[in-house]
Amino acid sequence: QVQVVESGGGLVQPGGSLRLSCAASGSSFSFVVMGWYRQAPGKQRELVASSSIGGSPNYADSAKGRFTISRDNVKNTVYLQMNSLKPEDTAVYYCYGTNIHGNYWGQGTQVTVSS
Repeated sequence: QVQVVESGGGLVQPGGSLRLSCAASGSSFSFVVMGWYRQAPGKQRELVASSSIGGSPNYADSAKGRFTISRDNVKNTVYLQMNSLKPEDTAVYYCYGTNIHGNYWGQGTQVTVSS
C-alpha cells in the first residue's frame, strides 16, 4: 500500500524559512511526478511546486524566487525549501506523488507564518 508522509511544518515568523519533507513508499513503480499543493482556510487547493523525473521544476508564481523543490528519486523523497515566508503562505501543505496507477496524497502539514 502506497503511503505519502509529510513532515517539517510549523510556526515561523515572516521572513523566516522552513523545509518540508515528503517520503513516498509502498510503490513498485517510480513516482514520475512529486510535488506540493497547499490549501489556505476558505480557499481552493493550489499547486505550489512540482518536480518531474527528467524535467524542470514547476512553480506557482507566488513561489518563484522564494521556494525551491528538490527530490531524491532513489528514496522517492521530495523537499520544499521555503524562504522569505509571508503570512499569505499560511496553509496546509500537501505532498503528492504520481505513478502509473494514479495520484497519491499525504495527510498534510500545517505551515503558519505569523509574528
